[in-house]
Amino acid sequence: MLRRFFKRVKVLPVRRKEPYLSFSKVLGFCPDRIDLYKEAVTHRSSSIRSPKGRWVNNERLEFLGDAILDAIVADILYKRFEYKKEGFLTSIRSRIVQRETLNKLAVELGLDKLIVSSTRNLAHNTNIYGDALEAIIGAIYLDQGYRVAKSFVFETMIKQHLSIDKVMKREVDFKSRLIEWGQKNKIDVSFNVIESSYDEQNNPTFVSTVSVGDLEIGTGNGYSKKESHQMAAKEAIKKMREDKTLQGTIIENVKKNTPNVPEDTNTQDFEDLKDEIQD
Repeated sequence: MLRRFFKRVKVLPVRRKEPYLSFSKVLGFCPDRIDLYKEAVTHRSSSIRSPKGRWVNNERLEFLGDAILDAIVADILYKRFEYKKEGFLTSIRSRIVQRETLNKLAVELGLDKLIVSSTRNLAHNTNIYGDALEAIIGAIYLDQGYRVAKSFVFETMIKQHLSIDKVMKREVDFKSRLIEWGQKNKIDVSFNVIESSYDEQNNPTFVSTVSVGDLEIGTGNGYSKKESHQMAAKEAIKKMREDKTLQGTIIENVKKNTPNVPEDTNTQDFEDLKDEIQD
């Protein structure tokens, strides 16, 4: 305890300088081990070699922060929703920690301005922001402990920039919802990456398709396989919600190819998509 106190007194003069000031604005407190936070915002494209010969970037801290964030959000939701079941808690947690949400939070916190990257066009690599935010959480955990990490997630990320009530009403995980719908209605849903390439800035791009039964009905593009799956699922859901002819074709194929399919299977089952999935 005394050792930490004297260490903080020793670094007080430099805390009024960069990079302490910039990180303090994002974190809401002044860090002790500034090296951890520098590492947390270093993308692998700008890796540096440590004196021990190890390439240093934020991937290890991202791995740690991902696990810590999951635990913290689970902790928060468990205490807030006392009577909700596991499925509900898991669904809300997945929406909070999904990459799209973390990317947005990182930008709102100003973390995007601190990222060190040699990638030419960060606009097409927005996952870098969410990855860095997870790495920052890992750094806070190592530097300040679980309590401070939880406070940052709850007081700064969630209270100031994210409404759990709004998250509950919004569904953007199209892939999961489409798969759940398929399982409920005994219809196979499968995804397939059909193309991978690089754009003009040398960023990897992917094209995926989604099949419902034996019908290929959605195609999506993205800067990761996961993103391309989401876009394919979103397109498929839009078609299935709006195209009555397609609904009939899917049901007829299921009845023809699936033994013991319920006779009362009909287009009413597609109402689930309208109720559970929003654009």
